[in-house]
Amino acid sequence: MNGRPRVLSGIQPSGRLHIGNYLGAIQQWVLGQDAKDNFFCIVDLHAITVPQDPDQLRLQTRQTAAILLAAGIDPKKSTLFVQSHVRAHAEACWILNCLTPLGWLERMTQYKSKAANQETVSTGLLNYPVLMAADILLYDADEVPVGDDQRQHVELTRDIAVRFNHIYGDFFVVPKAVIREEGARVMGLDDPNAKMSKSGPARGHAVGIVDEPDEIRYTLGRAVTDSGREIQFSSAPEKAGVNNLLQIYLLMSGKSAPEVERNFEGRGYGDLKKAVTEVVIESLRPIRERYAQLMQEPDDLDRLLATGAAQARALAEPKVLGLKERVGFVLPTTSDTST
Repeated sequence: MNGRPRVLSGIQPSGRLHIGNYLGAIQQWVLGQDAKDNFFCIVDLHAITVPQDPDQLRLQTRQTAAILLAAGIDPKKSTLFVQSHVRAHAEACWILNCLTPLGWLERMTQYKSKAANQETVSTGLLNYPVLMAADILLYDADEVPVGDDQRQHVELTRDIAVRFNHIYGDFFVVPKAVIREEGARVMGLDDPNAKMSKSGPARGHAVGIVDEPDEIRYTLGRAVTDSGREIQFSSAPEKAGVNNLLQIYLLMSGKSAPEVERNFEGRGYGDLKKAVTEVVIESLRPIRERYAQLMQEPDDLDRLLATGAAQARALAEPKVLGLKERVGFVLPTTSDTST
């Protein structure tokens, strides 16, 4: 690691990656590659905690990888891999499940929220945060960049690590959550009071990272604002739509908040939407073009993912063997770690 903190970040290959994902997470992953030892995991095991179409899941897994690479994730600097390609994740999850009290899982806010909207709930949905803990702890991650809605899951990971270390001796690094305040909650363009979602219910909710320019113009042109005219950053509920557009402009343009406000002084919401549209289109253009190239070369994409999986297994397999030894398993005399 050369003294660099190790970071584990995961992203689900479900739904459509949008500018909220880019500004809140992916952009920061790219910028942090030189300063930190990064492991980026496409968490397809997490994705199947809710029903998935198999063909669509395979497609979206490759699309997610292509977007991350197109956005600037460099396989020479970071380890990018698919979760199910490293079987240690599932093995570690089972062992940690047997250590985690049921009450800890039942109190998880996301579980209670999702379970309330479903007639039946899979065991996998309940165990989702334990699998997330396995993802993190297998790599001795020091930091876990997450949105505020995932903070509780990282706290559970810390609890599991501390509990295991207390019972079996010091073994796991106890990680910390890293929450980016600015850009962490890009809101829906059709409802600025709800966080932008990959599974947004309708066209016009979000700008996809690889959307074509005409689609971006359509979405931002119909973004919700209000009946006023003042274009300033504001925490007032009625200004949520304008504030959301200003936040997107600030993050995409690299300008400061005072510069942004001066830029729109005396102008109307139509000018604001046009300016946000153009800066978004131009910022995403190189990503969209590189993504198209990668998706036309699926064999190259799969080779990059295979290399990343091998790098991840080099850390995860010894760690899961150590985990098995700590809990009392008889280890095989020879270990086949192929998948």
